[in-house]
Amino acid sequence: MKLERFVSKHTEYSHKDARLLVASGRVTVDGQVCRDLKRDISQFQTVYLDTQPLQERQAYYLMLNKPPGFLSATSDPTHPTVMELMAPELRAHLHIGGRLDRASSGLLILTNDGLWSRKLTDPQRKSPKVYRVTTAYPVCPDTPDQFARGIELRPENLITSPAQLELLAPDQVRLTIYEGRYHQIKRMFAAVGNRVVGLHREQMGQIALDHALAPGESRPLTQSEIASVAIQG
Repeated sequence: MKLERFVSKHTEYSHKDARLLVASGRVTVDGQVCRDLKRDISQFQTVYLDTQPLQERQAYYLMLNKPPGFLSATSDPTHPTVMELMAPELRAHLHIGGRLDRASSGLLILTNDGLWSRKLTDPQRKSPKVYRVTTAYPVCPDTPDQFARGIELRPENLITSPAQLELLAPDQVRLTIYEGRYHQIKRMFAAVGNRVVGLHREQMGQIALDHALAPGESRPLTQSEIASVAIQG
């Protein structure tokens, strides 16, 4: 809907008066004065007339069960992206909170609330992230202790925060980390002489992947899941 019509529809003003209001700089769109009568207004934008809200931006918080083979990106000329799994009307407005590699699967959060997603991924909050990891070789008995002490990552020469490793099968573990460094999990296992062949994220903070979601399916977060990010840390 064009801005001129939008203002008239959401106030008592006529189209003529709405044009004057816009032209005089009394209308803001997403916090910026807008004098463009023909600007398209979507449900994802906040519109004010002076201090009167005509529309508050609708916030979206979604979890996706990401399948392998999809990039955590908004667009790519070669590979399919996770945005192609979302409703077409949402794609241009969502961003990803906490990416996964193309080969990895599991919990991915998409939202249009930038402040909320920064809290979700803020490394200072030490928010737990839980992964199911499949390795190329059986996990050595001392690996849980090594991960609990921290693993040195090169070339940064830094030690990872203590991580918890639960053995599920000889070549499969559940790993909880509190950081999100570049290819961290693959590099941690490489440092102890193993190799990751499968990575599936189960949880971020207090938000756990809904087991009812098939790969490629998504659902809105519940109010308690959304609130858990605000109160955590």
